[in-house]
Amino acid sequence: MSDRIFGGIGLVLAVIFAWQASIIQESFLTDAVGPKMFPYIIAAVMGLASIYFLLKPDPEPDWPRGGRLVEIIFAALVMLAYSQALPELGFVIATAITASYLTWRLGSRPLESLAIGIGTSVGIYVVFRLLLGLSLARGPFGF
Repeated sequence: MSDRIFGGIGLVLAVIFAWQASIIQESFLTDAVGPKMFPYIIAAVMGLASIYFLLKPDPEPDWPRGGRLVEIIFAALVMLAYSQALPELGFVIATAITASYLTWRLGSRPLESLAIGIGTSVGIYVVFRLLLGLSLARGPFGF
């Protein structure tokens, strides 16, 4: 039953996503693909995956018990806090803190988690900012 609910919600979201993509205004100076293609692809993949869940659901899952469910909810709240802290702390610091916490909750020891968080943050920064030249949130230290 839960797969069908998930599939139904996903299908509705895919339709809304495709509808929103269809109303994107295009400039006369666009490339051959245009700005609508990527959202259409996302909506199509999401719609197909949702239809699969509607037609072929898995047996009922074993949902986590209370304590584990609270941990999952807290991890989601950490991700929301990350999105709020990103403009203030910058990408490197906010990502290091968030990745450290999440890897710790997934079972790493505290010092391992800290090393993983810092390594992940710096690694992503190097690839996306320094190599690819993409813009990432700058923190109080300029990175």
